[in-house]
Amino acid sequence: MFCFQCEQTAGCKACAGNSGVCGKSAITAKAQDELTGSLISLAMAGSDDYDLFIDGLFTTVTNVSFSAEKVNALTKRAGAAPYDMARIWNANEDIRSLKSLVLFGLRGMAAYAYHARALGYRDSDVDKFFVRAMAELGREDAGMSELLPLVMETGQVNLKCMALLDKANTETYGAPSPVKVSTGVEKGPFIVITGHDLRDLEELLKQTEGKGVNVYTHGEMLPAHGYPELRKYPHLKGNFGTAWQNQQKEFDGVPGAFVFTTNCLMPPKSSYVDRVFTAGLVEFDGVTHISGRDFSPAISKAVELGGYDHDVPGGTLTTGFGHGAILGAADKVIDAVKSGAVKHFFLVGGCDGARAGRSYYRDFVKSAPSDTIILTLACGKFRFNDLDLGTIGGIPRLLDMGQCNDAYGAVQVALALAGAFKCGVNDLPLSLVLSWYEQKAVCILLTLLSLGVKNIRLGPTLPAFVSPGVLKYLADNFGVKPITTPEKDLADILRK
Repeated sequence: MFCFQCEQTAGCKACAGNSGVCGKSAITAKAQDELTGSLISLAMAGSDDYDLFIDGLFTTVTNVSFSAEKVNALTKRAGAAPYDMARIWNANEDIRSLKSLVLFGLRGMAAYAYHARALGYRDSDVDKFFVRAMAELGREDAGMSELLPLVMETGQVNLKCMALLDKANTETYGAPSPVKVSTGVEKGPFIVITGHDLRDLEELLKQTEGKGVNVYTHGEMLPAHGYPELRKYPHLKGNFGTAWQNQQKEFDGVPGAFVFTTNCLMPPKSSYVDRVFTAGLVEFDGVTHISGRDFSPAISKAVELGGYDHDVPGGTLTTGFGHGAILGAADKVIDAVKSGAVKHFFLVGGCDGARAGRSYYRDFVKSAPSDTIILTLACGKFRFNDLDLGTIGGIPRLLDMGQCNDAYGAVQVALALAGAFKCGVNDLPLSLVLSWYEQKAVCILLTLLSLGVKNIRLGPTLPAFVSPGVLKYLADNFGVKPITTPEKDLADILRK
């Protein structure tokens, strides 16, 4: 196998051999390459099967499908002779790097399009771009001059796609508002739902209503509590556990059922695989798959297991600071900046992961001066969202804006602040310190670059698929740089 699309890729170079760091087998990796090649071939032929492009690209995101059989079924549905992906992987390193940025950005964008489509929302410009961009990846004569604009366009179209998903979520479930979420577990049967899919959560809540089965979110599902149309269900009790990479430890020995939606998942251990249920595009061989959002098998398993025979105490986490909630308090925020009570904003967010070095983000937030505000989103927040940072003039210093799917909200807050202060985004007292793991983080980065945002700090390592030449271009033109130490990075940022 050859795979270097995630942050944890072996040796910071590429996963090879029989399996990847994520647990994906070489057989599945080959199947995903063949699926990608089939989509490129279809795109070059001018296909308009947009659903296939969304499903196929999302399926190849890290930690979605671990089943070669299910991936091959999508390739069969494509019905095209696959473009040979070795022609990309073995290309000139700068060409390979730029094509990888586009491909991985498209995979991340497909995740957003998939979630919006689940709620009945789509954008024809986004749909058509998937096909056009994939066709460009198959061009042998595409050089730097053609690919660099395509990289930026991928970021621009992803902004439109994120706006679509934001509209889908808020029009369906209401605008998020701040809420405190319990991390304890009540006695009795329960289901833990992980991943990102709000439609799956809604259906699960409807089907468990009145059945004595409580529902808990996990990982990137935590922000679901902020939506009024979801938190109205009294049996949506709280949040279980932390980020995705801790699942094998946190789920082991737990007397509840687990529903896996979308990505950010770990292959289940044999000790609890019997109580795991996959949904949507998620597939593990030997794991019961939910069809048509009929969660009755998971509900039956939860009832059979019975849950805990006593309440398990926990603490609380706060979420729900969507862009609507923050901009609703914009006058208070602006006054705090003008008075000097708030000196700087940090957006510290992105993906969590298992690689050493991610403690940087907790240390950074703990070390941030008391006159600064921390905006956060995505599962990277689990490194520090248990911290009590206090308030500034009634404004919490730690504002959880939601999932990685909610990155559009952070962009809107930055643009609104720039408008209020009549300056560019890069002139704001705002710094981005991001962590990345998979392809949704890649497309968010491309969106920020397409908006001209500069001086982004990225870690815990830089992407293995970014060549030295492309990295130099990003550093020279956008100031993209690796994280160093919290102390040094804070000093560098705040002395400006």
